[in-house]
Amino acid sequence: MKMQKEMRKFCPKCKTHTVQTVALYKKGKDRTVAEGARRHAEDKKGYGGQKFPELKRTAKTTKKMTLRYACKVCQFKTMKQGQRIRKLEIG
Repeated sequence: MKMQKEMRKFCPKCKTHTVQTVALYKKGKDRTVAEGARRHAEDKKGYGGQKFPELKRTAKTTKKMTLRYACKVCQFKTMKQGQRIRKLEIG
């Protein structure tokens, strides 16, 4: 799917339609010392293996891509929960 770099969209901070830049949202690196990560590591340790079964085969061929819009006036960022797209081309 092809998408333009900039589009006019409603900005909740400016309370008007402004030109906004479009980017693909990428998840940051996980913290290894986070409570959930430590708890999961503790469950995996020793005999017994996984807490939940490991996923061997995936049925879906696409991932949901989340779009991030940034207002050019106030730099306020909003996200749009993704659509299923095999490939996204911004430009």
